[in-house]
Amino acid sequence: MEELAEYHGPIGKRRAEELLNVAGSNGSYLIRDSMSSPGSYCICVLCDRWVYTYRVFKQADGFWTMETAPEMKQRLFRKVNSLIAAFKIPDQGISFPLLYPVKKP
Repeated sequence: MEELAEYHGPIGKRRAEELLNVAGSNGSYLIRDSMSSPGSYCICVLCDRWVYTYRVFKQADGFWTMETAPEMKQRLFRKVNSLIAAFKIPDQGISFPLLYPVKKP
């Protein structure tokens, strides 16, 4: 995860919201460590001035997965880059596609 420019490490929810609101575009997103689930990550995405957070897990078998809308089938990815690419496409079970990475300064 550390090699991704949009990975911000152990920042809190409020800081993530601040960064995304400064970015200001629907589809702006960043990745941070999950504070409530150690070892997991969160993808935070801006949609209509609201930040939606989706937990990302690396499973014991090495595959990556992300929480989505309950009616969506769980998807598995070999690489986190593949997961991000898949969720750049509309209608994948998240509030807004991941369009604009907010890079760590």
